[in-house]
Amino acid sequence: MEFLIYFAVGVLVTFVGAIPLGTVNISVINTTLRVDARNAMKIALTAGIAEIIISFYALHCSMVVGEFIDMNQWIQVMIAILLFLIGAFLFFKKKKEAQEKKFKMSKYITGFFLGLLNPTVLVYWIFMITYLNKNAFQLDMNTSLKILFVFFAGVYLGKLLTLYAYSKFSILIKNKVQNIAAIINKVIGVLLFVIGCVQLVKYMLG
Repeated sequence: MEFLIYFAVGVLVTFVGAIPLGTVNISVINTTLRVDARNAMKIALTAGIAEIIISFYALHCSMVVGEFIDMNQWIQVMIAILLFLIGAFLFFKKKKEAQEKKFKMSKYITGFFLGLLNPTVLVYWIFMITYLNKNAFQLDMNTSLKILFVFFAGVYLGKLLTLYAYSKFSILIKNKVQNIAAIINKVIGVLLFVIGCVQLVKYMLG
């Protein structure tokens, strides 16, 4: 019963944390619409691995990580600038460019790095692990390996379920809206720009 509880908690906490629209979710949506759902799930598979790494890192050194981010807030500026650039590229990208054959990074690599280079997710996990430990759960380096394995299995499944849901929702949109690829590029560009702005505002206010 204890294993089931930790597994369910892992799924639920990850699912809730992955619902807000972020770079991985946007990449899954874009890949589903521009290529297909199979390639989108390649991103999801490795993004799930990245989620486990981030959650384990937060588990291992949550206090140290929190202090590091506070002392190196320039990282937030770099991420904001990167989001601005990607957003501008997608927004102004012409349709004919999307049809050209170009070198493309592996979807597995894309999913892994987009999932891993996400300080917002790291902060979320630090908060959630702290919260769970204060509410009758034990999640630290002294926790049983079996418990940790079950919990991280739930984390992986939770990430996959969320991204799969995004992919399926994208297909529904694609079937109902014509010229969706051109429209979605502009929408994604705006969303990335907004996310970048939020990241920059958080840095300035912090």
